[in-house]
Amino acid sequence: MTQLIELGALDLSDGVDRGDFTYAEIMAAFLDRIDAVNPEINAIVSLQDRDDLLAQAQEAEKQPKRSKLHGLPIAVKDLMETQGIRTTYGSPIHKDLVPAADAVGAKNIRDAGMIMVGKTNTPEFGLGSHSYNPVHGVTRNPYNLEKSAGGSSGGATAALASRMVPIADGSDMMGSLRNPAAWCNVYGLRPTIGLVPDGSDGDLYLSQLATLGPMARSIEDLALMLDVLALDHAGGSFFERLEEAVPPCRIGWLGDWEGRYPIEGDILDICQSGMEAFEALGHTIEPIQLDFDPEKLWMSWVRLRNMAMAAKMKSEYENPELRKLLKAEMIYEIEAGLALSGQEIADATAARTDWFKYLAEVYQSFDAIALPSAQVMPFDAELDWPKSINGQDMTTYHNWMEIAIPASLIGLPALNLPAGFSSTGLPVGFQLMGPRGADAKLLRLGHRYQEATLWPQKHPPKL
Repeated sequence: MTQLIELGALDLSDGVDRGDFTYAEIMAAFLDRIDAVNPEINAIVSLQDRDDLLAQAQEAEKQPKRSKLHGLPIAVKDLMETQGIRTTYGSPIHKDLVPAADAVGAKNIRDAGMIMVGKTNTPEFGLGSHSYNPVHGVTRNPYNLEKSAGGSSGGATAALASRMVPIADGSDMMGSLRNPAAWCNVYGLRPTIGLVPDGSDGDLYLSQLATLGPMARSIEDLALMLDVLALDHAGGSFFERLEEAVPPCRIGWLGDWEGRYPIEGDILDICQSGMEAFEALGHTIEPIQLDFDPEKLWMSWVRLRNMAMAAKMKSEYENPELRKLLKAEMIYEIEAGLALSGQEIADATAARTDWFKYLAEVYQSFDAIALPSAQVMPFDAELDWPKSINGQDMTTYHNWMEIAIPASLIGLPALNLPAGFSSTGLPVGFQLMGPRGADAKLLRLGHRYQEATLWPQKHPPKL
């Protein structure tokens, strides 16, 4: 049944409908794949009992089909609480946590009839774009096991790329969907903020930086997963709207923002070459210049992120015993957030507002803006984070992913599209960033791009 693992979620669902195979056969094929490659990659953690999972798959055969994803296996990101399945957040503080209830996203996944085989690895509390933690260890890139798979959705993308799961969920604050999707040659969508319900406690109004989102090896599957996560979204099913016509679009190539973002090696060239597929499809690609100071974005981002982390983790920080278990990057975020003045926060929100208004004008002339999904190639898995790019020192643990914040700061949808490979065989991707609410349009653009390129299908990792 090894051929089953090469199929996407939609093809698997349709195959069951035709009677080509059963949910139990699908489950067995993916569990066999997990047994074969996960020990080296370490993408899936808290794997559930095989016999129980096969029994769930057999039971799915008897139930009415709840969605196109009904009966299919999935491993949920280890930042999302799952009833009866250990949720560690990659932290020693929660290494034995078995939640009594599902988070909203997990409930939606179960309600769609999907079967949770386990969790996907992530950095501790999701901080940083490299998936390693003291509970589960490091996730490795299926295209080179010595390299990072990215993060914080690194476990999800590594599992997808290596065919351990047919589809995945992720989350994105500072490129946590886009960076690992680029590094593992899959698709990942950071949706418009608010499209996917959050349901977590605390402030969800001032702090609108992070969102759940779908990950897949095809745009069809990406849209199906977004339908599950977003639920009662206006405008109807994203999957059903994929075939709607896409008129010629004007896409602005921002690249490295006129040198503002240091970018390693030949990433820019690979992204530009990958984007040529859009020109062949009748769209216009042209350089775009933005008359806005990126330093204002960085100032706003760092302060608002500091504030959000301090609010979320203050109780753990104030407990001396728990504080000892927090990673240094979390201590930095909390202490910086607690030190902010009201004026500093006001300046940060004002800069965010200015950026929102500025881009609203830009999107009157452009349908989307494109730039790389990451500033560096996948680095050695044993490193914590890159300390410099092209000789330029990184000032923080996340400075090397600054390229993610133009979308994240104001909640814009951003779709990672695979662009090709470096001379060393490592994947590269670029992000297509649209205005708020352009999720369906980005998916349609991505769908045509996928049909023309088929990067995940034509270039699987050699494991």
